[in-house]
Parts: sequence; structure tokens; C-alpha cells
Amino acid sequence: MTDALTAKGRATRARIVEGAAEVLREHGVAFTTLDDIRDRTGTSKSQLFHYFPDGKDQLLLAVARFEADRVLADQQPHLGELDSWESWQRWRDVVVERYELQGDHCPLGSLFLQVGRSRPGARAIVTELMRQWQRQLADGIRALQANGLVSPALDVDRTAGALLAGIQGGVTIMMSTGDSTHLRAALDNAIAQLRASAATQG
Repeated sequence: MTDALTAKGRATRARIVEGAAEVLREHGVAFTTLDDIRDRTGTSKSQLFHYFPDGKDQLLLAVARFEADRVLADQQPHLGELDSWESWQRWRDVVVERYELQGDHCPLGSLFLQVGRSRPGARAIVTELMRQWQRQLADGIRALQANGLVSPALDVDRTAGALLAGIQGGVTIMMSTGDSTHLRAALDNAIAQLRASAATQG
């Protein structure tokens, strides 16, 4: 639908999605109504259903996509500049800080619980988020290889996938316990293994 909108229409839709994301972060999915979102975004009921004709679930999916994009945006510019050990350390610190600030409330997870993870739209959002995240990590590892800091024999995609899995596992444990120790360990261990690969080459 967004492709058929005018520039003004796309801006209005984006404003609604961003406003809805703010309300959902503040009050939670279960306690947020369409009226709450209309009040925050200054939109009428007819206007809201013009942009989201399928109602609240369609809006929640749009907010989920917004939140997924935000996961990667919050890691920039560091995630896109992983070409030195210093840049990897800066990125590591940003990831830890992001999730510590988020605490035990995951807006993206809450949204998917509401709309259902098995829905094709929801699954596609998560799949794309993980694909982009892993690709950018892989690009960073290749940048290290190009600079002679990591073994050229390293399986880049597999290593990036394992790093992403470690982050997700650490985040899950942190949301359950309130302790970021496992997330920190996953990141530190992954970076240490990257460094070790350089020492073993040749």
C-alpha cells in the first residue's frame, strides 16, 4: 500500500506508526487502544483506517517493522564501520548499553506476542531483521580480513551467524534475569575468538 501513497500520505502514515510505537513503549501492547494512538498522533478514526484498513493488527505489524528497523539503527554508525578492533569494541559497548537500557521489556517481542509470531507478516519481519543484522556482521568480519586482522580462512557467514545467535541468547537471558552478564560474555568471547583466528593463521 505504501507504494501507492503520495509523499504526504507516506509521511502521515510514518507519523502514525512512530506515534503508535511511542504509545506502545509507554503503556504496553495489551493496554493500548486505537483511541490512545489516535489521541497521540492527532488522527481521526477514518484517517487511521485509511492507512490501516485491516485495523489494529495491521498497525501493529507496521510498528513491529519500525521497531525492527530501530534495532539496527540504534547500532549505527558502529555496525557499519566494523573494520578495526577499536570499532568492534565500540559496537559491542553500544549493543550492551542498548539492551541494558531496554531492560526486561522488549517492544518487538511484545508486538509479536500480540499479532502472533506464526503470521507470515510477522515472521517475514523477524527473518529480514536477522538477515540484515547477520549480513552487516559478516561485512564487518570481511573488513577485518581485508585489513589482515582476521584469518582469510575463517568461515565468515557461519561466524556471523554464531555471533548473532550469541547476542540473541544473551538478550533472552537478560530479559529473564535482569542481568547482562551473559550478553557481555557472548560478545566478548566472539570478539576474542576473532582475534585468536588471526594469531593462528599461517
